[in-house]
Amino acid sequence: MAKKKVVRRRKKVQPASVGLTAPETKSVPAGDLQTLAGHVEHDGGAVLAAYRDPFGGRDILLVALPIDRVDPTPYQRDPSDPHVKRLMAVIEKIGQFLDPVIAIRQHDRYWTPNGNHRLQALKRLGVRSVVALLLPDPQIAFKILALNTEKAHNLREKSLETIRMARELARTGKAAESDFAFEFEQAPYLTLGIAYQQRPRLSGGAYHPLLRRIDDFLDQPLATALEERQSRASKLLDIDDRVAAIVDRLKTRGFTSPYLKPFVVARINPIRFSKATSFDVDQVLDKMLASAGKFNIDKIKQQDIARTGGAAADEDQ
Repeated sequence: MAKKKVVRRRKKVQPASVGLTAPETKSVPAGDLQTLAGHVEHDGGAVLAAYRDPFGGRDILLVALPIDRVDPTPYQRDPSDPHVKRLMAVIEKIGQFLDPVIAIRQHDRYWTPNGNHRLQALKRLGVRSVVALLLPDPQIAFKILALNTEKAHNLREKSLETIRMARELARTGKAAESDFAFEFEQAPYLTLGIAYQQRPRLSGGAYHPLLRRIDDFLDQPLATALEERQSRASKLLDIDDRVAAIVDRLKTRGFTSPYLKPFVVARINPIRFSKATSFDVDQVLDKMLASAGKFNIDKIKQQDIARTGGAAADEDQ
């Protein structure tokens, strides 16, 4: 059952009252940070500086790394070629690279959960090294959605990244899905992620508003939760098959609109007028599937679709 959301107001803070003062951010590598610095030098990199994060006080290394040792995390989205080309043009125009990537050390290589477009731009420009903020905590790699401000994710990208992260976390640990609510951001991304993997051209935007109402994080080990996600994704794809068939029949009847799929999904949504705050996911999806099977296109008028408005179904592609 979905949990009722509690809205908490941010407490006001006094200006310049949080974190470290500027002199307090000074740091000299010691302990684990010194060991990490030694690894950087051994890997052919250079430690440029060490400092303590002014907000949380955690130690960070500013390093230069051989660019051929740096890779994106394996579960993040593919880079956008136009965005990479724009970054290349900017770097060449100003003649400097001024925005370090974030990195963690993974064995004798380095992963960046934030900065892949910059990394790819530098590689295409033939640059030998990349400046990075190297963090000692490897778990930062799973904060990818929160960290990535370089290029806004669309729904498909968020969903695919989230399910890839979930599979990796399930492989390496036994924590519950709900323990990673921050990393995953939204439970629907997990269900949609599996659906997108099976159907890359899925119009997920047509189903996302519904899933946000009914789909919540599961208090089950990730491996078990992934089985439930697979079941939900399969039901969603069954619904999508019937919705696609209805849309084709509407088009045959002469209906033309970019909102046909969202219109049909809204019509078969059993909770669209409900004010309830929690639902049984399987019951809702089963009712949608049944409604799609009984959909009567003879009762549909062009003005019904015109009133739909909203976002077109393929905006997330």
